[in-house]
Amino acid sequence: MTVATAVILAIIFFATFIRSAFGFGEALVAVPLLALYLPLTVAAPLAVLISISIALVVVAQDWREVHLRSTGWLFASTLLGIPLGLLLLTSSHQKAVKIALALVILVFSLYSLIGSKPPELKKDSVPWLIGCGFFAGILGGAYGMNGPPLVIYGAMRRWSAQHFRATLQGYFLPASIIGMAFYWFGGLWTREVTHYFLLSLPLLWPAIWLGRVVNHRLHGNSFLRYVYLGLMAIGGLLLVQAARA
Repeated sequence: MTVATAVILAIIFFATFIRSAFGFGEALVAVPLLALYLPLTVAAPLAVLISISIALVVVAQDWREVHLRSTGWLFASTLLGIPLGLLLLTSSHQKAVKIALALVILVFSLYSLIGSKPPELKKDSVPWLIGCGFFAGILGGAYGMNGPPLVIYGAMRRWSAQHFRATLQGYFLPASIIGMAFYWFGGLWTREVTHYFLLSLPLLWPAIWLGRVVNHRLHGNSFLRYVYLGLMAIGGLLLVQAARA
């Protein structure tokens, strides 16, 4: 095994742990770091295959914790947002949109961390579900970052760490399968992608298990603080990407 391969597997292990512990955020770790060692056309589909695997295991383990109604509405409205995200991907206004999205995410996160708590939804709100799912589809189609609107909704619903983790995986499982289908039809699911995926399989289970242990030790405000910090990291990444564009 080469040093580069060992580093790639270490990145996958760490990203898997992050996703299993918090329910989101592995793309923020995996894709930029994997792209240092692999072509982006390999790194992106590999990350999606890993996403499918994590979501499948978590849903199988903790399916009782999944808010099925929330997942259904979020996923259905995401499908409506993806085409707009793909249009945005090819538009001439990407930089301005990225900056605007980054500022919204950062302001929400900072407000939640140092100011008042975000508004609380006592029960599922269909307008909020549709809105967050729709914007998740736009972000996913344009930048491969579905997570922030979903995380904002979960924070407003005050989901526990366990519900947060399981419900997001219930969303990411079908969403990632559809994303992988696009890669397949686009000819991007190559032998190299499969090779690295098979190499990483023995590492996924211990990383998922370790993340689950951490997740079950997180409660209430301490968990939400980590969530808001993760959102801030995503907002910061969008600003960096916009600055480089």
